[in-house]
Amino acid sequence: MASAYDVIIKPVISEQSMDLAQQKKYTFKVAVDANKTQVKQAVEEIFGVEVARVNIMNVNGKIKRMGRNVGRTAAYKKAVVTLTEGSKEIEFFSSL
Repeated sequence: MASAYDVIIKPVISEQSMDLAQQKKYTFKVAVDANKTQVKQAVEEIFGVEVARVNIMNVNGKIKRMGRNVGRTAAYKKAVVTLTEGSKEIEFFSSL
């Protein structure tokens, strides 16, 4: 099994994810082969919080052009992690 740091790649910092952080919902970019159970265990291990639920979505790459050349950005998997009411907040998101 992969380590927790192999499952969670990086946090997603956007306007929408910052609004969700107020409701104890945090967004992370995760490994493509990760499932909900692995994401839950990784977040609990790394940040020391209690996870209530995990929602995962596959994000397709966008088509980009550079002149006449057409390409596609990389596809990735995104997870929205909801913490329990009694759990502490993740300090990384509160400092932004």
